[in-house]
Amino acid sequence: MEVFEQICNNPLLVVPLLTCLVAQVVKVLIDVIVNRKFSFRFLVSPGGMPSSHSALVGSLATGAGQISGWSSPEFAIATIFAIIVMYDAAGVRQAAGKQAKILNQIMEQLINHEDFNEEKLKELLGHTPVQVLVGLIVGILSSAFLLPLVSKPSIT
Repeated sequence: MEVFEQICNNPLLVVPLLTCLVAQVVKVLIDVIVNRKFSFRFLVSPGGMPSSHSALVGSLATGAGQISGWSSPEFAIATIFAIIVMYDAAGVRQAAGKQAKILNQIMEQLINHEDFNEEKLKELLGHTPVQVLVGLIVGILSSAFLLPLVSKPSIT
């Protein structure tokens, strides 16, 4: 039970996860405003504005810098990890989404000409560079403001 309590009291874990949750909720609110209807799938799906992945890793890297120092190995590791995640979100998954869209168009053409019943592929997989940048900004700001509020002063 003590281990669970320590995990739950780790600000470098709690703040980034909270940031990710907030980014997902913002994503749903933006979708409601734009499409004038609530879609539960935006709460649990990848893609959209802002990038919750970028918010999470941006918050993690910022928190690591705040806690361990900006020249620490922890900050360096978290930053490299963040760069990889954001590159994947904007690059690889965005390309996979474009491929899914083309495959869905091909399937539509097949369905219209013959009895072909297959499930459509998810097209919203990745993020635009702007969505990644906004997610990163959300992550940095959330750690900058929230981490000092939830961190306990260290005794050395």
